[in-house]
Amino acid sequence: MSASLRPIFQENLHGPFDIIGDVHGCFSELVELLSRLGYAVAEVNSQAKHFSVMTPPSRRLIFLGDLVDRGPDTPSVLGLAMSMMSENQALCVPGNHDMKLVRKLKGHDVKIAHGLAESLEQMATCSADFAEKVIDFFESLPSHFILDSGKLIVAHAGVKESMQGKDNPKVRAFTLYGDVSGENDEYGLPIRKDWGQHYTGQALVVHGHTPVLEPRRVNKTICIDTGCVFGGKLTAYRYPEDEFVSVAAKTQYSHHARPLV
Repeated sequence: MSASLRPIFQENLHGPFDIIGDVHGCFSELVELLSRLGYAVAEVNSQAKHFSVMTPPSRRLIFLGDLVDRGPDTPSVLGLAMSMMSENQALCVPGNHDMKLVRKLKGHDVKIAHGLAESLEQMATCSADFAEKVIDFFESLPSHFILDSGKLIVAHAGVKESMQGKDNPKVRAFTLYGDVSGENDEYGLPIRKDWGQHYTGQALVVHGHTPVLEPRRVNKTICIDTGCVFGGKLTAYRYPEDEFVSVAAKTQYSHHARPLV
């Protein structure tokens, strides 16, 4: 793990925030959603995937991870997120797809599935320097962020109350994969327990990871992965306004084995 790991606790950041669900390489939809939210994106260097972003006054973007895989332009999504992070315009937490890409880029033996092949093909057109920057970027990210005096928490797959503020392998596994049972369903996908049903924490937890047709509230948790790459929508949650803003996918880029509900 990188020595420059960002701290989990960012309680002095009070927002307002625009929190973005799983992008999965859907760059055009991301730019359209940002425009709807009042951001203006300009590409500065196409080879380096460097972008300049004009942000609405005082607002900050938060990416909920799974920036990569399945969609048509993973490198541009990564470049935009990294550009905004470098200018303190955004925060990001890692997703399971992001960290699998990192392991592959570092030379580890991983199974090429679930859209990783598309990311690798797209990344092959980028410089080796860009790949190194992607590795460093994701390895600098904590498992989750605690924001706004502890009232808001963001994590890719969510985080239980007992895990909040901690960053160990068990917490990382939960924030990346959710509460998995170790078994697969009839579609061959891991069975995920609905941890939000038992969540009793005071902080609002906003997460992605599990694609749903519409943003889903369970107790004080909100899932905003609305399956853009599967032909659904890319959704932002505006905090503290408690509003959702979505744009429709331009097409279905990938097939999901389990129907969205």
